[in-house]
Amino acid sequence: MTDPQNASLSENLPDTDICIVGAGMVGSAVACGLANLGYRVTVIDQAAPPAYAPQSPPDIRVSALSYASECFLKDIGAWKHTQAMRSCPYRQLAVWEKLASPLSGAPLQSRLNKTQFDAQQVKLPYLGHIVENNVTQLALHQTMATKSSLQTVFGRRVKLLRVDNEYAVLTLDNGQCVRARLVVGADGAQSRVRELACIGLNSDQYEQQAMVITVSHASPQQEITWQAFTSTGPLAYLPLPAVDGQNYGSLVWYNLPENINKLMQLDDQSLMASIHKEFPSELPALQSIVSKGRFPLVKRHAQQYTTERVVLVGDAAHTINPLAGQGVNLGFKDAAALIAQLSLARASSEDPGKLSLLKKYEAMRRPANSQMMLLMDMFYHTFSNDIAPLKAVRNLGLHFANHAPWAKTKVLKYAIGLN
Repeated sequence: MTDPQNASLSENLPDTDICIVGAGMVGSAVACGLANLGYRVTVIDQAAPPAYAPQSPPDIRVSALSYASECFLKDIGAWKHTQAMRSCPYRQLAVWEKLASPLSGAPLQSRLNKTQFDAQQVKLPYLGHIVENNVTQLALHQTMATKSSLQTVFGRRVKLLRVDNEYAVLTLDNGQCVRARLVVGADGAQSRVRELACIGLNSDQYEQQAMVITVSHASPQQEITWQAFTSTGPLAYLPLPAVDGQNYGSLVWYNLPENINKLMQLDDQSLMASIHKEFPSELPALQSIVSKGRFPLVKRHAQQYTTERVVLVGDAAHTINPLAGQGVNLGFKDAAALIAQLSLARASSEDPGKLSLLKKYEAMRRPANSQMMLLMDMFYHTFSNDIAPLKAVRNLGLHFANHAPWAKTKVLKYAIGLN
């Protein structure tokens, strides 16, 4: 793999079949899959990922990679590199609503309204893995490094995009140009490719924000990820990989921005006290606060995924409420669908930038992504309130859902990407 970022400013980059802007998880996955097909691929990003630090605590940005995402990463050759670093399997997931006693106001310890899912219901050893985003990205970059038809350009931004009949031409911020038959915009929620391609965006910011807190805790490490819903958003726990025998977890606290402001200003001791007060008793025995951060919750959906010689994947095409951890899993489904379409194009010597071909990819992914976004909105609006009749209905629904094996299996397969 070559890296021409230090080439002279007057020297343009070699022509390529596919130019991918964005070397994050989804863009790198597309690059690996297309290089496996024999395409010449150029990947451009503003920065290379940081090196892996095996002794460091888990990074604050993690994803719940579904079983289907793991299978996809195996197919393109990256999962073995992830496993060589670190990940944490989860075999169960649970949801319930946090309720209080009508007499004392104290949190109820009964979980009659809990729905719990188990990998055994779908005859799998686990439902997925919690993996740090930078570990997944590094695993994909290690895979990219083995592809002779793939080159990377780091430290550069895309400045201009011009499309003619046969090529898209990208101009970088150092004046270099690269011609490609197809440009893949994988450059995130604030996509420059989407902007330059004049693709519109529908956007809606949720009332809540999310605070993410990495904590250390005593043994044993849990094999379950859960969410307890409240009127201001869920409280969630995700198990993280152990490091040198120390167990870690990720807490996600959804709340109104003014409350997140107050929580972010607390010292570690006060924040720990607030966690113990608000989070359910299912938390393991916490030991310390490792890191914390806050993230706005914004739903975005590009008005189209394609134009002539340009296609969007991942967060450049859509962002979703993260309450079910589906964001990067949807991105990997985009990647798999695009790779499949371009595999057919290569087999028939078809132009990979042909709009009719790209529209087939959009027809596969846009309805599926829209459906998942609608489902997440239904959960969000159904639980983020204290309307008494609705509260009664949703808790009865959670109770009866836990005693409906056929329905649970169907929902679980959908959640982990098996249908």
